[in-house]
Formats: sequence, structure tokens, C-alpha cells
Amino acid sequence: MTKNWMYQRRRSALIDDLREKGISEERILEAMGRVARHKFMEDALMSRAYEDEALPIGLKQTISQPFTVAYQSMLLNPEPDEKILEIGTGSGYQAAVLCELGARVFTIERLGPLFDRTAVLLKTLGYRAVTRLGDGTRGWESVAPFDGIIVTAGATDVPKKLLDQLKLPSDGRPGGRLIIPVGGSESQKMLRIRRTGKETFETEELDGFRFVPLVADS
Repeated sequence: MTKNWMYQRRRSALIDDLREKGISEERILEAMGRVARHKFMEDALMSRAYEDEALPIGLKQTISQPFTVAYQSMLLNPEPDEKILEIGTGSGYQAAVLCELGARVFTIERLGPLFDRTAVLLKTLGYRAVTRLGDGTRGWESVAPFDGIIVTAGATDVPKKLLDQLKLPSDGRPGGRLIIPVGGSESQKMLRIRRTGKETFETEELDGFRFVPLVADS
């Protein structure tokens, strides 16, 4: 009980910090405040779980910095029951936040050991994300189209298959949107791409970040 109280206090402090750093959507902050980030980390790093930084989770991967998770979630802004595809399950932290926002989450991880661990963890914690082992650059065609796609690794360009799997605009509703960091190995620019027609898209270039690379199977 003492540890739970300690983690809750640190989580509340983190949410206050994110608000001060410019995360303005309260529903995003509330969702993140419900996710126990320490449960997505190795025991040795749990004491640092509510610091605003990326931390290693093995296999040269990291659990994303909370600010980055909040920022991408705010750009995506998923509505309850929207179908969202996540590319790069990683620790499962971002998927959990999307679930807390009420989205129907589909998430792909390419690293087998990480997939095995995270798929079990998400179920154990009660998150109904549908998980898949595979190449995220190809999307998930059998369950497309998606209201939103979020990529949690840095791409050198925008995979066309992800664009093709965004929902088309119809009946006065906007098309699907893709949140993806694009650039070189040292840094990327966050892009928000909205599908406006069968072969047309609108792109916004936003802030700079640094992600682990998005890797496609050869």
C-alpha cells in the first residue's frame, strides 16, 4: 500500500509537470494519470518511472518519455471507440494510454521477446489492445481502415501502406490521421498527416524529437 501511494504521488507530480510543459488537453493528462508507468518497466528502474525521460527496456529499446507519449496522444486525439493502429508496441505504455482514452487499439511489435512480454502484460493489466508480431511498416491490412495510426519509432520516410490504411473522409467526417516522426537517425520532425481523399493528404510539420529507428523486415 505504501509503494502504491508513493507511485501515485509521483505520477500526480509528473502530470503537473507535463501540464507546465504545454500539454493542454486535460483528457490526455487524465488518461496518463490512470496508467501505472512503473508496471511497464524492469524492477531496477521502477524508482525512476515517473521521471520525464525515456528509459531502457532491453533489446536496445526504450519506454517513451512521458512528454512524447502525451504529445503524440494529443496530436492524435482519439475519440472513444475509434480504431487506432500503433506501430511499435514496445513496453506497452503508449497502448495503455490509448486504451484509457477509450480507443479500440491494435498494436504491432517486430521484436519477438518484447512482443511476448508486452502482450501478456497488457492483458494482465486489463487493457484490451489487440497485439500482433510483425513488420509495422506494412500496417495491418486485414483490419484497416483506421481512424488513426500512431508510429512510435523514427522513420526515414512515410510508409505508403500506412497512408493507404487511413480511413477515407465520408459523410462529412474527416479522413484518418497519421502521427509519425520522420527524419534521420539523430532527430526527426513529428508529422500529422490527414487523409483528404483517395490519393490526397494534408501534412503538418511540428516539433523535433529523437526516437529509436523504425525498422522494416527485409
